[in-house]
Amino acid sequence: MGYLIDSEAQARLAKVRAILEAKKLDLALVYYDEFNIGNGWFLTGWCPQFESGAVLVPRVGTPMILGGPESEPFAKQESAIKETRNFPVFMVPDEEYPNATIIDFPHLFAELNAMLGKVSRVGLVGLDRMPTACHAGILAGFAGVELVDITDDFLALRHIKSAWEIEQIGHAFNLADAACDAMTSAVKPGRSEIEVAAEGEYAVRSRGASGFGFSAIVGSGARANAVVPTAGSKVLESGELVMLGLAPKWRGYAGVFGDTVPVSGEYTARQKDCINHLREVFRLTKAMLQVGRSGREIDAPGREYFAKHDLLRYLVCPFAHTIGLLEAEAPFFGPNSDDVLTPGMTVCVDVSFFGHPEFNGARIETGYLITENGPKPFSPKMDALHTSELK
Repeated sequence: MGYLIDSEAQARLAKVRAILEAKKLDLALVYYDEFNIGNGWFLTGWCPQFESGAVLVPRVGTPMILGGPESEPFAKQESAIKETRNFPVFMVPDEEYPNATIIDFPHLFAELNAMLGKVSRVGLVGLDRMPTACHAGILAGFAGVELVDITDDFLALRHIKSAWEIEQIGHAFNLADAACDAMTSAVKPGRSEIEVAAEGEYAVRSRGASGFGFSAIVGSGARANAVVPTAGSKVLESGELVMLGLAPKWRGYAGVFGDTVPVSGEYTARQKDCINHLREVFRLTKAMLQVGRSGREIDAPGREYFAKHDLLRYLVCPFAHTIGLLEAEAPFFGPNSDDVLTPGMTVCVDVSFFGHPEFNGARIETGYLITENGPKPFSPKMDALHTSELK
């Protein structure tokens, strides 16, 4: 059973076709792979394993998945789009599939011309993510056709979430709460980072998680300086802080939690100072999550606080970003961003610093739905935690 319901799939195809109509394009070609799944998943509720591909959306007619023969049966079962074509550029290199029908872009171009009439303008999504061979194949196969990059127009369709999307993200944050409880309870001297990660992964998989937005973050001591350290074999030691994070997905949509906790079970006085710095910036940033605020405005109070407390030199990431099909996706609300908050956006406050000589790296994070009445927490529990002060 596929994740994407039909009403959502049809509404999204209609929005893509509106872009094609406005820009006088005959079709859109939306690239995706396992590492760039969002744009493809948005239209299909599906992503292949091992192979890459593209979704072809004609202005009029049946959309199709361009991929490889290994994923074709999977697509026909799970994708909201069932029509498929197989191409060498999307397949596992050197693998052979003697019973599969495999075509190339000139063959597809001829088929499209027969189906749609003359194809003269094609919109491309994800041009900057395509492998060289794929890009070269498209150029050769669509010779004489004007290719137009419509990536920004397409990404804008994902900025404001539908009621159905918000429901899925809410489920994912419920899973993130369970992961936080399980991983925090597992933090004890003598346990390995991998053991801590396993507790969180089991907690969400056993509750129906469809995947993860990133590999489990467990970074203890100096390993937290790695910014996004995946759990390793290091054993937790008394006196250390350990940075935790997990982004479980529900029907493809991500939730997340991020926290930094003491291995010994109690923060020292100086560790409390560290966490309180993060929580103050969290409060300042959350207060800026108001409709109409730009990224520059959202980022400024936290950045000013970090500068005042000599923490700015350890700042790697801005304090707010959107969450959806990816744990962190556009728009990003950094110090040079003119993107503005709009009702229906789903945004994480994500406060961190790294490379500190005493505290190493630390992060706290949770997410909100942007409404006309202010930010609504997806996790009231994590919202209460990160906006309180340690005494």
